[in-house]
Amino acid sequence: MRAEARRLKAAGRKIVFTNGCFDLLHLGHARYLEKARALGDVLIVGLNSDRSVRRLKGAGRPLVPEADRAEMLAALEAVDYVTIFGEETPAALVAEIRPDVIVKGGDYRPEEVAGAETVAASGGRVAIVPLVEGRSTTGLIARAARLRTPGKKPVR
Repeated sequence: MRAEARRLKAAGRKIVFTNGCFDLLHLGHARYLEKARALGDVLIVGLNSDRSVRRLKGAGRPLVPEADRAEMLAALEAVDYVTIFGEETPAALVAEIRPDVIVKGGDYRPEEVAGAETVAASGGRVAIVPLVEGRSTTGLIARAARLRTPGKKPVR
């Protein structure tokens, strides 16, 4: 990804970076990624590996394997590149890419964003995009767990 990021920057493209698990894609993700992409010319998404998601979210996650999550993200019009990382945070990836803008959701404060110092040191900025009310992977999982299939016991 480093060589591609350098090529893009040399071509004068403004690089935007965001990251996450993106376990079950939903409307909140789509709007978030569209807003992130609007902040520059190219959107690179750092995707947590399956092992990284398990460390962050627990043994039952991810629900969707990393290859499937990466392909789904890549299919979105707003997303130009997807790269998988295995660390708990994308700080090393941010240092490698050196984006012009790093984006996180409204549940973060700029000083909490992994890699923010690296981006600021190279003249970039942190952007916080508001979350879409009532749309979250955790909410979807909870709702699905409450659903019952006729004749079957609910998933617990």
